[in-house]
Amino acid sequence: MQFEHAPPEALQLLPVRIRDLGLSLERSPIAELVRHLYAELEEKGLRHFRPSCYLSDEWGSPTGEPVIGIPFYLGDPRVANLEDAVNDVEDEREIMMYLRHEAGHAFNHAYELYLTSAWRKLFGNTRRPYRDDFRFVPFSRDFVRYIPGWYAQKHPDEDFAETFAVWLDPESSWESRYDGWAAMKKLQYVDRIARQLGDVPPAKSVGKADVTVAEMDQTVEEFYREFQVDESPLVEDLALDADLVDIFPPPAKDEETRSAALLLREHRRTVIDKVNYWTGVRRTLVRTLVLAIEKRLAERELVAVRERARQQMVELTVYITTLAMTFLRGKKRLKHRRPTR
Repeated sequence: MQFEHAPPEALQLLPVRIRDLGLSLERSPIAELVRHLYAELEEKGLRHFRPSCYLSDEWGSPTGEPVIGIPFYLGDPRVANLEDAVNDVEDEREIMMYLRHEAGHAFNHAYELYLTSAWRKLFGNTRRPYRDDFRFVPFSRDFVRYIPGWYAQKHPDEDFAETFAVWLDPESSWESRYDGWAAMKKLQYVDRIARQLGDVPPAKSVGKADVTVAEMDQTVEEFYREFQVDESPLVEDLALDADLVDIFPPPAKDEETRSAALLLREHRRTVIDKVNYWTGVRRTLVRTLVLAIEKRLAERELVAVRERARQQMVELTVYITTLAMTFLRGKKRLKHRRPTR
């Protein structure tokens, strides 16, 4: 675990039971973003749809319930610092993306759209099993792109939630961006059904929350050790040295240099986000891979030449992407054992 990188005031929360943290969505920084979500729904003409939000163990909308669960760590900046040390906490842009996505699930549940033949014809059968490792077609125009990892292809419910999120996002420009795509029919369906239901109260306006913070008996540390996937066995046997030396060869005597590890650290979050987005490899695995490379660069004391640092960073990013894709394609170069949770 990367707890040592969290500030002292955050580390003091590790032995505290989550239910005893005194978390409140209404008093949290995310409350303003929930209000922003409601304003977007109002702007789209959905005058009766305001999904209830609550702090939970993860992002989610329980099956059939018109509610939104929000990770508890977003309810307190100190806990958010712990999450940031371990997983890179979501920024405001990402939080809004997840809120829109979960609002799509809640909208589907509130109006029971998944029961209609029109919905099933476009999105499929909701009884299809969920799979964490799902097959997808990169760059398919049958699905919108929003949450990283070609997530709309995971399940019909996720396809609808992603489509709803794109439709709701005021900056998505979906009418022009998806022009000519098969996914446009799904977006037009959402737009049409939202207009039809704008003044109609939901068939199911009150929902039941799943896991609430009041029910979370484990300590903060226990939560992270229980739910955090250990990806390190998948990268521990990687032979990185020869490749990293090729990217960061010994400099000439007169060349100005800087630490290659620090260079990667500066761009770590962007590299992880983009590799996750374009490859579909789960973010925790990409993050573990990048941290392992960063550690090895430091151990070998490899340096980047300042005049070529940008070029070397591009080459390193391509290298990381290629390694990540070996997971995706099931190559033997990395020992891929499915993590348990």
